Amino acid sequence: MDQHGSLESEGSVKLQISELCRLGDACSSGTTIFEPRSSIEKRDSSNGESVSPAKPAAFHAPEKKLTLFALRLAVFEKAATGLGTLGFIWATVVLLGGFAITLDKTDFWFITIILLIEGTRIFSRSHELEWQHQATWSIAGVGINSFRALKSSSHSLVKSLKAVFRPISSAVQKRSQQSREIAAQIAGSPNTNGIHRKPTRMWTSSDVPFLPYGKWVFLSRNVSKLLYWLQLLSATACVVLSLMKLIKHNYGEVAKGDTDKRNRKAALTIFYSLALAEALLFLMEKAYWELKVSFCKLLEEVTRECELKKSGLIAVRRFFYDSYSRCVNGSIFDGLGMDMITFSTELLDSNSPDEQLIGVRILCQFATNSRFSDDTLRKIGTNISVIERLVEMLNWKDPQEEEIRWSSAEILSKLAGKKRNALRVAGIAGAMESISSLLETSRSSTASPDEIAEKRVVSLSAASDGHASYGFDTFNHLGLLILKKLARDHDNCGKIGNTRGLLPKIIDLTHADERVLRDASVASSRVLTVKRSLQVVRILASTAGATGKQLRREISEIVFAIGNIREILRHGERYPSMQRLGIEILTSLALEEDATERIGGTGGLLKELLRIFLDGGGEEARGAEEEEEEGRRARVAAGEAMAMLVLESESNCRRVLKLGALERLVGALDAQLLRVNAARILRNLCAFGGDGCFEKLRGATAAAPTVLKAIMSEENKPQEVMIGLASQVFKYMTSEESSAVFERAGIRETELADTLVQILRKYRYPPIKVPRIRRFAIELAIWMMTDKETNVLTFKDLEMERELEHVLETTSEVESFNIFSGTVGVSRHHMTIHSLVELALKLLAEG
Repeated sequence: MDQHGSLESEGSVKLQISELCRLGDACSSGTTIFEPRSSIEKRDSSNGESVSPAKPAAFHAPEKKLTLFALRLAVFEKAATGLGTLGFIWATVVLLGGFAITLDKTDFWFITIILLIEGTRIFSRSHELEWQHQATWSIAGVGINSFRALKSSSHSLVKSLKAVFRPISSAVQKRSQQSREIAAQIAGSPNTNGIHRKPTRMWTSSDVPFLPYGKWVFLSRNVSKLLYWLQLLSATACVVLSLMKLIKHNYGEVAKGDTDKRNRKAALTIFYSLALAEALLFLMEKAYWELKVSFCKLLEEVTRECELKKSGLIAVRRFFYDSYSRCVNGSIFDGLGMDMITFSTELLDSNSPDEQLIGVRILCQFATNSRFSDDTLRKIGTNISVIERLVEMLNWKDPQEEEIRWSSAEILSKLAGKKRNALRVAGIAGAMESISSLLETSRSSTASPDEIAEKRVVSLSAASDGHASYGFDTFNHLGLLILKKLARDHDNCGKIGNTRGLLPKIIDLTHADERVLRDASVASSRVLTVKRSLQVVRILASTAGATGKQLRREISEIVFAIGNIREILRHGERYPSMQRLGIEILTSLALEEDATERIGGTGGLLKELLRIFLDGGGEEARGAEEEEEEGRRARVAAGEAMAMLVLESESNCRRVLKLGALERLVGALDAQLLRVNAARILRNLCAFGGDGCFEKLRGATAAAPTVLKAIMSEENKPQEVMIGLASQVFKYMTSEESSAVFERAGIRETELADTLVQILRKYRYPPIKVPRIRRFAIELAIWMMTDKETNVLTFKDLEMERELEHVLETTSEVESFNIFSGTVGVSRHHMTIHSLVELALKLLAEG
């Protein structure tokens, strides 16, 4: 897979790594599972429908040079044909009809010869275009005739004529060898491994033999050359004969009083002038043709501007002939309506592999080119039949059709980047199954017997044809990229989950053992496959609503899912971005109670999460600035995952406490990067650890001074989590211990009470970024009033009652949940905020 490999190394892999970086930026924007996400968000730039600035039309469509060239040629051609028709009518009606008997013998034969050769030329011209057009319908066809091409072809024609007298078998062998050489030179390796195109059940028009003997000479592509030379010879002969008569004026003697011949001279002059004008116009057309094609190299210029490769010249030639044919056979303006995109989409519907390959190559090049991609994707996206054809091509597993399959997958990966187009792709019947066919897993545990058998057949076929290097990794990359872009839409996530066998395939591609993760010599394509599969799983697991709930249940029930992520956390020090993706998947899965228990029960997983959170991913990943940033993101994600896993899970709280990490978690409160999630973990441990862990959790009281200082100095999210931790930590202290803590922190309880009232006053309505800050403030105030009666008077003096009554009037559902899945609340608080306010008001009233 030389071509695929080079493409991957030069473009695709670099592009996708940059995509991973952009994805990481999006994930680190500050929005977490602990706060609701607005349904109105900024569109991803890669998924937006924004219109790029207008560019000059010529910049967008280099093929317009060809359609204009075809129109000008058609003007010459139709003018010559018109003059020829007029001359033919003049000769038949006026000369041969009126003066046939009185014509001089020389004039009679000159006129007859001119009419014959002009008739032959007009006939050959009307059919030469058809033959030339057919000659290009092979990927090895010579295509457009030029003097240079005809010169070389004439030599081959002479050699072929000589071969008539040789044994037929040797000539046939020579012809087949020559055709292979032409195909290799012009097609530019249509398949990356040098595969020859497989034979079809139909004739290729350029290879049709018209005679049973010497068929290597009388092929349709050679007939077009013969007709071309006939036209040149006939036009030249017409010029010579006409000039001879016009110069000499030897039209015969006219006797005095012979009225039958008095207009003969004028009639003959008009005829020879028409014949000369027609022939000259035709030769001017050919000269203009040769000037633009052979000397100005118009076709090569358009090919270069379209940024097509060497084999793209074949496509440009065929496009030109289509345009020229329309201009000649219809209105001269018919060809102006053609463009390369429409031309290539028409080729996709062909039954010829060569035509399909040319069409899909053009579309792939245009769809991946920044200059043409917008227009190309817009035209493809509005043509459902083209999308259906591309989706169908994803199922073509024949090694000889590898490039067609790869190109169609590349086009669809670009097409799915636009939201409207993604909906159209996913809406096609069988689209998800076709995309699933791109994924080839390394392990057969999730494959059905039929799939295993199919893989063996493909492998055997590939090996027999010399294609053991069939690009499974490339197709995995493209399949996962398409799924990742489609999964941005909620409905498409449901379709992915409902597609039989697709989810297990994606999960299986997340598998990476210790050798893959730690060996620097492992191919980057294998690592990229794991990253992309993790991206897809992460998007699916974070889906909101009933669809997300079902997807998370299905993912967690696949026995390899959590285990694969554990291996990445354990051995993936070199890939912190990959670790972060795995951690985010665990965080999303933890939205479901069953999945939370499965994750906690997976041996060593909680330990790895704590290690990454507290220590980082390891020293091997350090050194580069981007890697260090990814390492920091992975630590933050690990802290969030741990906070989720101990939320309302007494069993996971016990597992974490057994790891002896409580003291280190307290110490993490002093680290700017870790303090928010460390506070969340400690609060959930204190809140849900249960009575059996009371003594162990008393060690969390060491965090109280740090927590008090943070409440007084921080704002927004850090302040929210610290208030929440304080309301739980102080429950493990006596009044004397809490007083000592305030004294050690240098903070008076009246100052804390004033801060809590100010918080309620500041956040008059439930804030989205800190949805629990009012709840936590009320909880802490309740503890303070319960702990000391003097605090009740303090809150009364601060008009706490009025603020609490305002809370009753402005409370909302946002304050009723611990976590959120998008805009959907998950894990409702056991005590409503109304109940908390009423309890606080009761304490104030009793005091």
